[in-house]
Amino acid sequence: MRRRVRVAECAVVGLLLLVGTACGSRLPESDFDDRPDRTPTQNTAEPLRVGIITSATSPVGGNTFTGPRDGAKAYFDRLNARGGIDGRRVDVRMCDDGGSGVGNNECVHKLVDEDRVVALVATSALDYAGASRVSRARVPDIGGQPIGAAYDTYPHLYGIYGSLAPRNGKPGWDGKLYGGTEIYRYFKREQGARTAAVVSYNQSASAAYARLVTRGLKAEGYKVVTEQVDFALPNFRAAAADLKEQGADVVFDAIDTYGNAQLCKAMDDVGADVLAKVTNVQNWTSTVREDYKDAPRCRNALWATGASRNYDDTATDHEAVREFRDGTKNLKSHSQWQLEGWAAAMWFTDAARSCAKTGVTRACVDRFMDTGKPYTADGLLLPVRYERLPEPPKTRRTCLSVARWEDADGWVSQGDMNDECFDVPQLSYEP
Repeated sequence: MRRRVRVAECAVVGLLLLVGTACGSRLPESDFDDRPDRTPTQNTAEPLRVGIITSATSPVGGNTFTGPRDGAKAYFDRLNARGGIDGRRVDVRMCDDGGSGVGNNECVHKLVDEDRVVALVATSALDYAGASRVSRARVPDIGGQPIGAAYDTYPHLYGIYGSLAPRNGKPGWDGKLYGGTEIYRYFKREQGARTAAVVSYNQSASAAYARLVTRGLKAEGYKVVTEQVDFALPNFRAAAADLKEQGADVVFDAIDTYGNAQLCKAMDDVGADVLAKVTNVQNWTSTVREDYKDAPRCRNALWATGASRNYDDTATDHEAVREFRDGTKNLKSHSQWQLEGWAAAMWFTDAARSCAKTGVTRACVDRFMDTGKPYTADGLLLPVRYERLPEPPKTRRTCLSVARWEDADGWVSQGDMNDECFDVPQLSYEP
């Protein structure tokens, strides 16, 4: 039953791996007029209200989506302790949508219409049903996680990884999004991988994502071994034995966290040693020892990829990472999603500070977001861009943040994310 209720997580994991369609938009200046029906300029004594929508109690697990919220809240707490934004504290209004479309619409109504927040920050919603409503209200949604296609569909929504799509009410370009093959290129070039296994469930979202991974791997010249297991009664041991027999040296998947732990245990049991068992930013957490406690060999072959600087990077003593770790030291665990939530809150703060002369309104914050200039959150993010390309790019230069888990040291960065860059083809997929 646990696997059944977590079916949506397969789709979530898949979509998060596909965020390669970077960023951008520029709307007509008339879209940003400070009309009376917009959020009024607030007096300097008043706090700035922001909203955070999180699927905290979603069907896929209580802690699955809370990382961005916790990171953003920690940033705002630290900001308020230092005097806020130009002397105004940030009043954070949080709403749990329960992982449902109905709940999401209720959260949007509460925060946008009733609380009149100036912006949404670090959204992490399983079903962002209220996205069109947020866009119609011209409320900037800053640094949300692209779990669905909303951030490649609507104006005024700015996901944490950016977008190049027209964002005219339809996803991507004519209903198709695009992602690159940089992850596969990295493991082929840097780690010498040649044979890749792709493990999925016999469930539609999982199988569809596995097909896309397979397509990308083949485009990069891999020999691909596909392993599909039954969703209700998965035989991971058989899959592990076969990928060992086929000589797979890198493993990708389209399964949930629980399934990954079971797959890793099965790989250890059958002696399937690989160069890398690749996971994604959602599973880039400090709880690896607990999650993979029964698979020590596979656990130490875990690699994670993303578009933000490793939260666990203490070796380089990066100032922005040090600030994040200091500001979140009271949290029970740490994760890459927390760091990205922290970066989203920083993004809003920089936007609000740009409005010192005109007053902090929805329109002014949106103007800052829509300049088309890349944003890095003091180096925590790879440059995030928002543009509006009439046609999808056929190729794109994409950089990659990579880390490997080591029991002794946690997540260890593999090179600098600004240097791990590749010119790769962009493959279409339907959200």
